[in-house]
Amino acid sequence: MIVEMKNVSFIREGRVILDRLHWEVQENEQWVILGLNGSGKTSLLNILLGYEYPSKGEVSVLGHRFGKTNLPELRKHIGFVSNSFERFQPTLESETVEEVIVSGKFASIGLYEPVTVEDFHQAEQWMNVFRIGYLKGKTYRTLSQGEKRKVLIARALMAKPKLLILDEPTVGLDMLTREELLALIKDVIMKKVCHVLYVTHYIEEIIEEMTHVLLLKDGKIIAAGQKEKILTDDYLSETFQIDVHVRWEHNRPWVSIKKALHFSK
Repeated sequence: MIVEMKNVSFIREGRVILDRLHWEVQENEQWVILGLNGSGKTSLLNILLGYEYPSKGEVSVLGHRFGKTNLPELRKHIGFVSNSFERFQPTLESETVEEVIVSGKFASIGLYEPVTVEDFHQAEQWMNVFRIGYLKGKTYRTLSQGEKRKVLIARALMAKPKLLILDEPTVGLDMLTREELLALIKDVIMKKVCHVLYVTHYIEEIIEEMTHVLLLKDGKIIAAGQKEKILTDDYLSETFQIDVHVRWEHNRPWVSIKKALHFSK
């Protein structure tokens, strides 16, 4: 079992942010998490990473039950990429690309432990996989947004994680760079490097290799399961609170709005 949540609720200052979630991620499943801002996606990720603890219920990740495991050690087996890394920009921007990637081995931002020649060799291998070998020796602050995102995903894979969590990894990228990034994620899945949890607002980013979808609304699960059964007009309209239509092209879903919203003056 990759993820198991039983009757999980998360309450802060009297507000129910997650409400009695039951969810499982099995071996060989690749999941996408969809929901509006405020639906509970970030809180769900924080719980899976052990940065927040559920108010009620049981959580297990990679077979480790929370409350009975060493969370800092568990995080070393979970790769994580998020826009929240922006708060670490002062540290990241002073480092070379290789140093940023190697730091993933220690689940740290910045290098604070001894590093070997083999570590840097492995970082260069990931750079080649992500087709950014030309960035060797460059400082992180000189990179484009797309290059930075590739570096951070390579960093997340440095520790050979069993689970990779990608939190809106294509935000701010142009169409070409987005598709390049999705192609790299496809390779990660196809090569069975690790399991992926992919959080996005954009239905069209659900590539063929992603198998399952979790829909969140107001902290509750609207639906969860195989993507073909979950990505329907009714489920998505309820999740996004606007009437939408889903069509499939080249094994990827695309969504259009049936009727635009109008606000009276």
